[in-house]
Amino acid sequence: MIKKFLKTGMVLTFAAVSLPALAQIGELRNNIAVGVNGGMNFSNVSFTPKIKQKTTNGMTGGLTVRYISEKYFAMICGLQMELNYSQRGWTELIEENTDTYSREMNYLEIPFLAHLAFGKERGGQFFINAGPQIGFLLNEKEKKSADFSPISRTSYQYGKMADNKFDYGIVGGAGVEIRTGVGNFLVEGRYYYALSDFYKTTKKDDFSRAAHSILSARITYLFDLSK
Repeated sequence: MIKKFLKTGMVLTFAAVSLPALAQIGELRNNIAVGVNGGMNFSNVSFTPKIKQKTTNGMTGGLTVRYISEKYFAMICGLQMELNYSQRGWTELIEENTDTYSREMNYLEIPFLAHLAFGKERGGQFFINAGPQIGFLLNEKEKKSADFSPISRTSYQYGKMADNKFDYGIVGGAGVEIRTGVGNFLVEGRYYYALSDFYKTTKKDDFSRAAHSILSARITYLFDLSK
């Protein structure tokens, strides 16, 4: 699985920076922009055995660095890296009684993205971001009702903290960017699919799958350091 993750990331990055160069007709750019991003996560966890869940809402935000290297016909090509704080976790859908249970898991995320944009270099653009992402679990916390009493449902997760703090997967998103004289404003929808599990998932363990799945909506502001 790790080999698949690394291979996918290398392919996406290589495609973003190399295909225009191979054609030898790209217009070179040297645009470096930095800024901040923030938004909302709508997350859950893919468990096997399955656990019924509701969507968990959390905050995400951090720093963004982007390098635009080339314009190939109408396609603007570059790379983007971020350092984000991300609230994840899951909220269980408990139907047999009035119990409530949720787990908040806070991560430091580092996505490495190929950035492909279409549109005017001054004005509006449509863009796609895609690539690998790694993360590190900072802390986690259980929240449950005072009279919590799990019966007749999967309960291995209660009181069980994450075994693996390192997280990795694939992220992709799309959005629009408005480039102005005072900076660049981006609105993006993004989806993250974890290839790693935060619980041990061998045959002798309780779960065979325990991985994050996150849909996020974010706004980014970038200002150019070089054009």
